[in-house]
Amino acid sequence: MSRPVRNRKMCTPPLMAGFKPFGMPLCEIESLKLHYDEYESIKLVDHEGLSQDDAAEKMDVSRPTLTRIHNSALKKIAKALVECLAIEIEGGNVEFEKEWYKCNKCFKLIEGLANHKKCGDCKTYGFKELTKISQRK
Repeated sequence: MSRPVRNRKMCTPPLMAGFKPFGMPLCEIESLKLHYDEYESIKLVDHEGLSQDDAAEKMDVSRPTLTRIHNSALKKIAKALVECLAIEIEGGNVEFEKEWYKCNKCFKLIEGLANHKKCGDCKTYGFKELTKISQRK
């Protein structure tokens, strides 16, 4: 029996819930899931230019685990680009450093709800909590 998967640390959730091929309606294409920890590995290593050791430390995982997560993310992104698939960013075993919410209408990220009765951009009242992430499926 394998060990349970530990939560990976994340600073902030992604701004968008995913991506789709340009010029194609979402209802006509298949999609694949990129987990939050896979997104975070791409952000830290490829976008921010951190070494895998530093990224692993930031995510609170071992370097070999970070490498597996990162390689999985790269494979999924390559498959989506080559096969014209949409990418949905969701789920995974992650833990945010702070409480994050997303406006249900304009999708703006909001840190904590203590002083936010309604969204400052679109003036609606509905928020989705992102700090309670479902386990990897």
